[in-house]
Amino acid sequence: MHDTAHSATLRLKRWLTVAGCLLCLAPAHAAWDVNALMQALALNKSGRASFVEKKYIALLDTPVESSGELLYTAPDRLEKRTLKPRPESLLIESGSLTVERGKRRMVLRLTDYPELVAFTESIRGTLAGDQVALRRVYNLDLDGTEERWTLTLRPVETKMLAVVQRIRIGGSRAEVKTIEIEQADKDRSVMVISKLAAP
Repeated sequence: MHDTAHSATLRLKRWLTVAGCLLCLAPAHAAWDVNALMQALALNKSGRASFVEKKYIALLDTPVESSGELLYTAPDRLEKRTLKPRPESLLIESGSLTVERGKRRMVLRLTDYPELVAFTESIRGTLAGDQVALRRVYNLDLDGTEERWTLTLRPVETKMLAVVQRIRIGGSRAEVKTIEIEQADKDRSVMVISKLAAP
């Protein structure tokens, strides 16, 4: 009788321990949402990464590949330096886009190109953890866990949907690792990002 009571007590203690662990884990799981992701990303004040981008174009048999570096400084400076197959620089800063190819340099005001704003905001807004800016342009849907998540951005405006179907951004914790853009014409691009040490 004593042994039975002792065994029951041990089982109850084990069950309470397991239940307690589950209760401890539940809030952490429930807390992983778009708000938590954006808060984590917002802590990144700067970053430097290499990228390899493949563009899949319907008219071409093989994807067009380019590679280079991405440099980000919070809250709104993002530079994409393409090194291969030919040098090119795209700089987003203070509401403007500066494009440099060889000796040619062009500066565009982003407010004059709504579709361009949508593209740039998907990356800048995600890197900055700027949920307000993202929701002005996209509906947000987060899948996965903190260790491996996918944030899907779908344009809010019909005009933008005619250009871009969705943008999928994948990552781990506060690090963006992939950006996939699916266009309305079925062309798409996939960028794989690898974090680099600060220079």
